[in-house]
Amino acid sequence: MAMLPEVFRHIFKKRATLMYPFRDREKIPVPEGLRGKMSFNRELCIGCGLCARFCPSGAAKLVEDDKGKRPIFYIDQCLFCAQCEEVCPRKAITLTREFEVAGFNRSNLVVK
Repeated sequence: MAMLPEVFRHIFKKRATLMYPFRDREKIPVPEGLRGKMSFNRELCIGCGLCARFCPSGAAKLVEDDKGKRPIFYIDQCLFCAQCEEVCPRKAITLTREFEVAGFNRSNLVVK
């Protein structure tokens, strides 16, 4: 019963959290320096494999196709630590400020 006054005090206050998905996305400030979803430029990639070698979670895998070796990134396994971005000699990998990576289809979480 000691909790009831606390409940009534907070029940009419402004909410501390926002409903997701957000109705008005323009008002949500993205913090400076946020490491979000990665962007990969295939044209700059030389297929060295450093991104896959230094990825602590194994989210970057090196595969070979008709154009040579190239990485594939599995965002659902990514820690967003930016190791891949730092070791890439050609700067083919950048982490964007896009933070919404949830989805219903796992194939949408693969960056090729």
